[in-house]
Formats: sequence, C-alpha cells, structure tokens
Amino acid sequence: MSSHSVEKIGGTSMSDYAAVRDNIIFKPAHDDGLYQRVFVVSAYGGITDQLLEHKKTGRPGAFALFANSVNDDSWKKMLLSTRQSMQSINEALFIKGDLLEKANVFIGERLDDAERCLTDLQHLCQHGHFSLESHLETVREMLASIGEAHSAWNTAELLKRDGVNACFIDLTGWRSAQHITLDERIQSAFKDIDLSSELPIVTGYAHSEEGLMSRFDRGYSEMTFSRIAVLSEAREAVIHKEFHLSSADPRIVGEDNAVPIGRTNYDVADQLANLGMEAIHPKAAKGLRRNNIHLRVKNTFEPEHSGTLITRDYVSNTPCVEIIAGSKGEYALELFDQDMAGNIDQYDREILAVIRRFKANIIAKDINANTITHYLSTSLKTVKRIRRALEETFPEAELNQQKVAIVSAIGSDMQVPGILAKAVGALAGSKISVLAMHQSMRQVDMQFIINEDDYEESIRSLHSCLVEVHDHGKAICAAS
Repeated sequence: MSSHSVEKIGGTSMSDYAAVRDNIIFKPAHDDGLYQRVFVVSAYGGITDQLLEHKKTGRPGAFALFANSVNDDSWKKMLLSTRQSMQSINEALFIKGDLLEKANVFIGERLDDAERCLTDLQHLCQHGHFSLESHLETVREMLASIGEAHSAWNTAELLKRDGVNACFIDLTGWRSAQHITLDERIQSAFKDIDLSSELPIVTGYAHSEEGLMSRFDRGYSEMTFSRIAVLSEAREAVIHKEFHLSSADPRIVGEDNAVPIGRTNYDVADQLANLGMEAIHPKAAKGLRRNNIHLRVKNTFEPEHSGTLITRDYVSNTPCVEIIAGSKGEYALELFDQDMAGNIDQYDREILAVIRRFKANIIAKDINANTITHYLSTSLKTVKRIRRALEETFPEAELNQQKVAIVSAIGSDMQVPGILAKAVGALAGSKISVLAMHQSMRQVDMQFIINEDDYEESIRSLHSCLVEVHDHGKAICAAS
C-alpha cells in the first residue's frame, strides 16, 4: 500500500501562509514526518474571480470582459488590477529583498504573456474570417492557470526559505508546444520526484488536450487533485478548508449547536455538491470512490481535529440525519401543457435539451401528468433565455417562474419511520409553507422547496428537530 497522501489546500486557507505552514505542512495528518505528501494548491482567495468572473455574483473579471467585447479594452484594466492584487500579496509574503523581486518577475512574465496573447487575438478577431467565440475556452484556461501558478510558486519558495525541501510542480503547460492528456502531464511531472525527501507544491490547474475547464469549470483544481491521488495510488486524499464539514452552517444555527461530521460517505458528498456546497466536485469524487481512496476534509485553523473522513462504504450505525444544508436564490421553472399527458418523455427530453443548451444546473425536478417543474441554480438572465426558448418550442404551454430556496436533510442512512412527517411538522410549527418536497427511495436526503425569505428559519427548524435532539458530543461519529 502507498505510504503517501495527496492534499489540496483551498483558496481561503492559501491566503494565510503562516496557517498553511504551521497547521498543515508542519502538522501532518499521519505520523509519517514532513514528507510523503503531495500538495495541490488553489489560487489565493479572490484571484480567480478577478481573472475570470466572481464565482457567486457573476461580476466580470478579465475573461468575462474580454469575452463580451472585441473592441473594448476594459479587460486590460482588470488585468492591471489583478497584477496589482498579486503584487500586493507578494509584498505581504516576501516583504522585501531578492525573493520579492523574483516573485514579481515570475508572475509578471505570465501576465505579460497573457496580455500579449489577448491583444493579438483581439486584433485578429476584428477581421471577419476569425471568430472570437472559437478561442474563448482556450483563453479561459490560460487566464485561470495564472492564479494557481502564482500561489504554487510562492508557496514552494516560502517553504524552501523556511527549511523545507519543497519543489514547484507546474502543470499549467505554460509556453509548452505539446498537447498531452491530463494523465500524461501528471505522470511526466512526477517521474523524477522522490516523495521521501521532496515536498511537491503543485498547481491546481493542469493543462490537457481535452481541457479541464470545458468539462469541470471551476472544479478543475479538484480534478487535478483527484487524478494525482488516483495515478499515484495515494493512501489518502485530504482537502484543507477554512471550516469543518458540520451538521449545518454555524452562522445560521449557532456555533454551539452545529456539530462537526466525523464520518460520512461519497453519496452524502454528492448530495452536498448538488446544493452547491461542495466537499469535493462529484466527478473528482468519482475517481477516489472507484479506487477506494478515502477522503479527509480538515479545518486548516483547527489542525488537531481529525476532520471528516469520507469513504465509499460508510453507513451510520444508527439511522439519522447528519447534515441540514441548502441553497437560496434558485429558480423554479414550471411548464404546464394539457397535451403533456401521455407524452411526458417527449416533453422532458426537449426541456432538458434547452436547459443543457444554456448550461443551467438542475438541483431537483417535479413531474405529474401535465406539468414539469425544474429547480435551477442559475442567473435570472439565463432563466429568461430558457423560458423564451421553451415558449417557442411549446407555444400552447403555460410557463411560470419563481425564486425559491431549497433546504435538504442529508444522511448516509435516513430510514427512520416518521422522519418526513417530523420534518414537515417542524417547518409547519415555524409557520413555513412547503412549496414542494422530495424524498427518494435511496433514503439519503429529503428536499424541501420553500420561499426564499424562509431559508434560514427552515435550516434552524430542521436542525433543531432532526439533529440537536440527539447528543452527538463533539462529532457525529468521530473520524479516526
């Protein structure tokens, strides 16, 4: 069995180098010493938002500004602002001297290259024979790679300064004329690495001929992390975040009421990802799950805590709810057509094709004889586009949309008699109307569609009646 772990450090954690060094690098999860670990790092918090677009609000970064106008130079101003942000991070980390100069030269060269490429492409696409649209995926990947190169190079240099034999592993393919697969790039980069005496600091972005971002968008760093773990046959995969995976958001239910989750399984992780609360991207989890590699999620700022261990086969000893989670700002898009009865499969296929065309994420779906409702995680602009397309496809149908929130009770085994009635009763006791609800035969989650204004009270109500009534102690099934 392999003796090494592959570990990913999130962007918020990366922004605190002292915590990364003292709580992660110098405090390994297992007693194997400093080495026998590979670290895959995200860009510093907020940097990828500036390079691409804000992950939550959609506020345009350099890529979005470039993509939306061939003749406008607003993307250059954003790229300059991003350069200033990166240099400010460098100044805070290196303070002054040769290392600061080297750090600024390294990231400066990448940004200069990117600006030259975009300027040339902008000029080229002003001619009618060239389409900007056909190059946008490549542009997005190029810009995204800069953030991880910045954080990985800096971290490797800082650790070397602090006495660690760290090495910078650049998977971005920068200035590389060769297009190879993700697996080939990883295997080539690691072929001469001795994990017993070297600590690789790896870029979360990896360039490949198939394109990571076109398939996984902002989940690309987790795919890099997962493939390294699988290809190297790691003993364990570890993700370091700025919070525990807990029974609910402590900011909503209170620090004293939220309980860290000690053990759970990949099925539960998938349900969380469906709500946008990723412990790990589902497709990254798939590789770990298939290869029976355990995933541990740890809180960077509580290094003594063993974290949450996610495994393939774990099921709680006693059926229970482990997590109350949810998302707000979602949209219910309802299509009613009298002609649907008996033709649901045809309607469903065509509706799904439209939703897929506009790249909206489906969280849940209701179907009855003449109505299909999709609950979508996307922007209002996209919902309106989907609605217009559906009105053209089904001119006799009635379409309605409504902004909603979704709250879910999740657990590895929730086969508890009466649990659905208990949950609905708790919501009714808080005067919360349930617009729709779902419980599958798999018995790993229950979803409640509610008015957005009731979101936080719903979380508190369900957590109180389904989790807090049990004395879980310091963790729900503590991890080993």
